[in-house]
Amino acid sequence: MFELICNIALFVFLGYTYFTHVLEAKVPKAYIKNPNVLYPSTWPKVIIILLLICIAVNVYKIIKKNKGNPEFTFQAFGKNTLVFLKSRMFRGMVILFVMSLIIEPLGFVVTSAFLMFAYGMLLGEKKWWRLALIAVALGILLHIVFSGLLGVNLPRGTVPFLRSFSLFLENLV
Repeated sequence: MFELICNIALFVFLGYTYFTHVLEAKVPKAYIKNPNVLYPSTWPKVIIILLLICIAVNVYKIIKKNKGNPEFTFQAFGKNTLVFLKSRMFRGMVILFVMSLIIEPLGFVVTSAFLMFAYGMLLGEKKWWRLALIAVALGILLHIVFSGLLGVNLPRGTVPFLRSFSLFLENLV
C-alpha cells in the first residue's frame, strides 16, 4: 500500500509540475522562424509525460498484483509506516535530505565527509574515529579530483573559512 500511495503522490506531483512549472525560456528570433525548432520546455515535458505513463502502468500492476491481499489495506499501511519510519532506509533518506540542506552553506568537502561518516555509522561501523578520518580524507580527495583535475564546479560553501579551504584545495592542482 505504501508503494501505491507513493506512486499516486508522484503522479499528482508530476502532473502539477507539467501544467504549472515547466517554463519556457526565451528563444532567439532566428529559431522562431524555423518550424522544426524544439523549444526549451519540450524535453522536460516529454520526460514528464513518459514518467506519468510509467507511473500509471506501475499503479495498475500494483493494484492487480495485490488484489485480494489482506495486507493491502489502510490499516496495514499504518502499521507498516511505523516500521518504515524506524528502518535504516528511512534514516538514510533523512541523511540525504539533511545533506541537501547543508551542501550550499557548508560546501562539498564538509557535506561529503558528513555523508560518508553518517552512512558508515548507519551501516554499523564501530570505530567512529577511523570512520571520521576516512570520511574527511575522502571528502578532500573527491574535491581535489573533481574540482581540480576534472574542472567540475562544486559548492564551496558560504561560511568564510570553509570557502577559503575549498579554494585552497582547488589551487593545489
